[in-house]
This record gives sequence, structure tokens and C-alpha cells, in this order.
Amino acid sequence: MAALQYYDVILKPIITEKSMNAMGEKKYTFLVHPEANKTQIKEAVEKLFDGAKVAKVNTMNCSGKTKRRGMVYGKTAKTKKAIVQLTEDSKDIELFEGL
Repeated sequence: MAALQYYDVILKPIITEKSMNAMGEKKYTFLVHPEANKTQIKEAVEKLFDGAKVAKVNTMNCSGKTKRRGMVYGKTAKTKKAIVQLTEDSKDIELFEGL
């Protein structure tokens, strides 16, 4: 695959009850490209959101679920999640402020 640009790394935010509670600790959860590494995720967050400074990034690979349609079995696509911890002096991400 071609080199990932910073705007291709973050696919969408993950809005769940657990991720909303973690926002009080300046932890934000994103669905990211499966081939992105921690450095690319850190760079993408700092470039996409003004004033955000990343302290650390935790990633997790989620394998696809087995689904069945009739007698045929298949798998859904595998995904990757990233939990981004911002520094204390960084601004909050405006994307989540109205929630």
C-alpha cells in the first residue's frame, strides 16, 4: 500500500459510554487505519486538531467477527482502535465538546 498521509490515518471517532467517561482524563478513542502505527497516529492527531499535544498512544487490533448468511460463513473486516492521551496543557478536541 502507498504511504499513509495524516488525513488517511484517523477514520472516525468512537462514541461509547466508556470512551465518553475517559474524556474527563483527556483520553480520546478513534478508529484508525489498520496499517497505521503509533507515531503516525500521534502526528495525525496533532495536525488535525489545533492545540492538541499527544502524551501517549495505545492501540488495539480487533479481529473480524464470524458472520453467517444461510449456510455460508464469512468474516467482517478487521479494525484497529487507538486511545490517545493528551498532555495536561493541551487544548481539548473540539469534535467531542457538544456531546
